[in-house]
Amino acid sequence: MTDKLVPKRRFKGFSGDWEQCDFFKNIKNTIDFRGRTPKKLGMDWSESGYLALSALNVKNGYIDLSTDAHYGDQELYNKWMVGRELYKGQVLFTTEAPMGNVAQIPDDNKYILSQRTIAFDINQEKITNDFLAILLRSPKSFNELSAMTSGGTAKGVSQKSLSQFKVTLPKNLKEQIKIGNFFKQLEKTITLQERKLEKLKITKQAYLEEMFPKENETVPKRRFKGFTGDWEQRKLGDIVEIVMGQSPNSENYTDNPLDNILVQGNADMKNGRVVPRVWTKQITKKAERNDLILSVRAPVGDIGKTDYSIVIGRGVAAIRGNEFIFQTLGKMKIDGYWNKLSTGSTFESINSNDIKGAQIKIPKIEEQTQIGNFFKQLDQTITLQERKLEKLKKLKAAYLSEMFV
Repeated sequence: MTDKLVPKRRFKGFSGDWEQCDFFKNIKNTIDFRGRTPKKLGMDWSESGYLALSALNVKNGYIDLSTDAHYGDQELYNKWMVGRELYKGQVLFTTEAPMGNVAQIPDDNKYILSQRTIAFDINQEKITNDFLAILLRSPKSFNELSAMTSGGTAKGVSQKSLSQFKVTLPKNLKEQIKIGNFFKQLEKTITLQERKLEKLKITKQAYLEEMFPKENETVPKRRFKGFTGDWEQRKLGDIVEIVMGQSPNSENYTDNPLDNILVQGNADMKNGRVVPRVWTKQITKKAERNDLILSVRAPVGDIGKTDYSIVIGRGVAAIRGNEFIFQTLGKMKIDGYWNKLSTGSTFESINSNDIKGAQIKIPKIEEQTQIGNFFKQLDQTITLQERKLEKLKKLKAAYLSEMFV
């Protein structure tokens, strides 16, 4: 008995099996200018004109207008594209390096179809462009296409491979339209959330620049009311306690959450917080709850916090500082402070003397507290928006898995 070709999750009002068929049954033509270059046409790229679309700027779900921006003038466009013009909504597919990115022509502008990217002219009686784009981005399609790839380092899929590719889709175009519209709206929501998050991060960056004194200055550009006077330059080791990590013997590592949480480096941190991953029976050096955790090996200078009492390995140091110190260390990472000190040709690191001797500028404790609280609130807002974005992406992944056969 064969399984029914129906998705796990479906819009109301639609029933019956989906149709399994050869991919090219839904495609009238494939536009593929594999190997074509301006030089082969006796021409060259221009400073401006029509943007060329390649595997470097066709991303998954959108076209990156700033990456690998090559342009062709009217003469090149006429030689290259006339008779095979692209249109708004048409589906693009990258065949290699990377394989499997799927986007759609975003507007009515003219584009040149360039290297390692193909476009599909659909059979409008069989499939819609919006549904095709989502279908090709579904996990099932991507996994099957990946299995068909050939080549060494740069895996690619050929039109011959695509001719063996089978897809399952609704026979009813109205159901395809419903699915396509649903995912377009979901992707718009994700894009808006990404922009909101990026704007918050840019806002924090601007505040960090203005609320801490610049090099060779002793007061910040932006300051809370009621605070005056110069900030004082001090060595970090003179104002906070610093504990350098020491790794336990590997035979004492465990996966038992009842043992001591071990933090060895950046892999044990996520979004600036310790995430338990490895445990140990041996206690070497400890960090206490609310300590700041500084990465002392590549990537040098990453800073986070711990909500637990932990054992720290040699890849990190614990710093017993307040929220102001945490934000100061974060700014030092952004400014590349530690990169100037790190040693090692292939494996960068900083040592105890580097950390203790780091010069920082600090105001009176009351101003430290106000600055720390301000950035703590901003960080919490950023974290909240990151979680919303992560939730939306997981939701999309679940729908992609459940709404296709």
